[in-house]
Amino acid sequence: MRMVVTGATGSLGTLVIEGLLERVPADSVVAVVRDREKGAALAARGVRLTTADYEAPDTFHGVFRAGDRVLLISGNDVTADRVAQHRTVVDAAAAAGVGLLAYTGVPGALQARLADAHRRTEGLILASGLPYTLLRNNWYTEAYTEQLPLVLYLGAVARACADGRVASASRADYAAAAVAVLTGAGHENRTYELGGDTAWSLAEYAAEVSRRAGREVPYRPLTFDGYLAHLTAAGVPAQAAELLAGADVSVARGQLAATPGTLSRLIGRPTTPMHRSVAEAMAGLTAAG
Repeated sequence: MRMVVTGATGSLGTLVIEGLLERVPADSVVAVVRDREKGAALAARGVRLTTADYEAPDTFHGVFRAGDRVLLISGNDVTADRVAQHRTVVDAAAAAGVGLLAYTGVPGALQARLADAHRRTEGLILASGLPYTLLRNNWYTEAYTEQLPLVLYLGAVARACADGRVASASRADYAAAAVAVLTGAGHENRTYELGGDTAWSLAEYAAEVSRRAGREVPYRPLTFDGYLAHLTAAGVPAQAAELLAGADVSVARGQLAATPGTLSRLIGRPTTPMHRSVAEAMAGLTAAG
C-alpha cells in the first residue's frame, strides 16, 4: 500500500513526508511535486517522486493507483480557483479507486469566505464515493509567528480579532495527525475537528511576544476595515486581504475557539502550546541575526 502526498514540498507536506518516513519504508511513500528539483532530497532518501500540477488535470493521469492512501493538501493560493484545483485530484483519485482520500480543510464552525472553497471541496469528496477523512485544521500558530519580524518592526500586534480566542496548533501537530490517518486504521469516512488544547487571545499572544522580546509589544485591536487597510498597505492583494481580514473577524466571533481535544488524542500527545511556538520563532530570529 502506497502513501501519496500532494503538495509534498510545501511547509505542511514536508513535515508529513518526514513523519511517514519514521513509520513506513521510503519506497511506499509517493511525493507529488510540481518541481522535481525541489523534491531531489526526498528522492535521494528513497521516496518516489511524481510530477503533477493542480492547474493541469492531465498531469494527474496515472499518479494514483487502486488502494493508495492519498493526502490532498489544499492549495495555498487563496486567490486561485482552489475548488477546480482540488477537483483535479479528487477526480483522479476516484478514477484510480484509491483506498482513502484525506483532505486538509478548515473548522466546521468557520463562517468566512475563506471557508467556501474548503466546504465545496468536501462536497466533491463526499460525492466521489471514495473512503475519506476530512481533517478540519484550525489555524496554524505559524500563521502568527511567521509575522513576528513585521510585528517587532511595527512594535505592535495589529489584528481584527477583538478579544476572541483561537485554538491554534503547530504545523507539526497537524502533520502528525495526517500521518496518523494515513498509517492507521479506522479513519475511513470520519471528519475530525482539529485544534490546539488551549485557546488563546491576541492580547495573550502579544504579552508572550513582549516577554520574549524584552520590551512592550502591545495588542492593538483593529476593525475589519482598519485591518483590511493595514494588509493592503503591506502589499497584500485586495482579494487575499479581504479573506484574511474576514478570518480575523471569525476569530473575534468565537468561531475558532473550540478545544475538543481531537488533535491531541489523534497524535497521542499534547499539542504544541502557543508560548512554545513563540519561543522557537524568537530563537530563530535571534540565531538569524
